Amino acid sequence: MKTITFFLIATALVQFSCSNAQEKNKKTATKMSDTTSNPAFSRSNEEKVELTEEQWKKVLTPEQYYIARQKGTERPWTSKFEKFDEKGTYFCAACGNTLFQSNTKFDSGCGWPSFFEPVSKKSIIYTPDNTHGMKRTEVQCGKCKAHLGHVFDDGPPPTGLRYCINGVILGFEKKG
Repeated sequence: MKTITFFLIATALVQFSCSNAQEKNKKTATKMSDTTSNPAFSRSNEEKVELTEEQWKKVLTPEQYYIARQKGTERPWTSKFEKFDEKGTYFCAACGNTLFQSNTKFDSGCGWPSFFEPVSKKSIIYTPDNTHGMKRTEVQCGKCKAHLGHVFDDGPPPTGLRYCINGVILGFEKKG
């Protein structure tokens, strides 16, 4: 009986925690759409962006800053883009750099938005990541060096790659 009670309480806490994270992501997406106060944000300018950490703190939400600048990770299954299926273009929420097209997105089941190919070779920077006792390849925005996530070699054809991306640092522009 104690085990069942513990399980029910733990399940309720996880569900509450996940719903709070989803609500926080919705608020983050709302704030993110107001890019007028971000001098680094441009959907057309492809020049590299270099801001100080203090400037990044002013233009990103705390969660975006944690992920983009401190190489954090959002909790799995909390991104609004994980099960998102609109047609269009995904871009870096920090600077506006085009990253992925929706036709390269797939459901990997990993809990984060997944893509099999970036828009171009220069849209992503690849960096070795040996933290947490693992050998991985970190992916960063090619324009502002924001941490996006990691790339793995267990994706679908034609590339065989899975770009596992933190949805908090993504923006989206609907096609048409």
